[in-house]
Amino acid sequence: MSKTRLEAFSDGVIAIIITIMVLELKAPHSDDVAALRALLSAFLSYVLSFLFVGIYWNNHHHLLHATKQINGRIMWANLHLLFWLSLIPFVTNWLGENHGAAWPTALYGLVLLMAAIAYTILQRTIVNFQGRDSKLAAALGSDWKGKVSLASYALSLPLAFVNQWFSDALYVFVAILWLIPDPRIERITPNEELSTNR
Repeated sequence: MSKTRLEAFSDGVIAIIITIMVLELKAPHSDDVAALRALLSAFLSYVLSFLFVGIYWNNHHHLLHATKQINGRIMWANLHLLFWLSLIPFVTNWLGENHGAAWPTALYGLVLLMAAIAYTILQRTIVNFQGRDSKLAAALGSDWKGKVSLASYALSLPLAFVNQWFSDALYVFVAILWLIPDPRIERITPNEELSTNR
């Protein structure tokens, strides 16, 4: 099967996710700086979520670019990832409106954890289809960043009920971890215009 429609559909869903997130940012009703300060929490939640969605889009692009063909399992695994990513606008809004509260912080972490699990499933499904001796399998290697991310998200859940700032710090840590260039897949896709990151 061709992967073109899968890529186009995924790009469209991710674009809609970002659009919904920005539409949730409401302009203040007054014209003073204090009104903007009241929106700081919502804005910071948006920035963090925008980074996460951008990281997933970037890595998804790399992953599919290195994929030769797809099958039904890959399509379902991809849809599973898009489902969890589609919940990011909701949890971003709830976190922004209730920053420092345990449940919004924990639910935000749960959605990030489930998206990371879904991405891992998508990777493994593609590798299984292409073969464990494929260039993609070799490029992904042990995926230590993925494992650190999963552990960080899992740890953030109970920490949200102890001190929400610890959970927030873990979310920022994972975002920074993935903003550091990761050229694993680029190495196997020569002569392309790809940039880095996951």
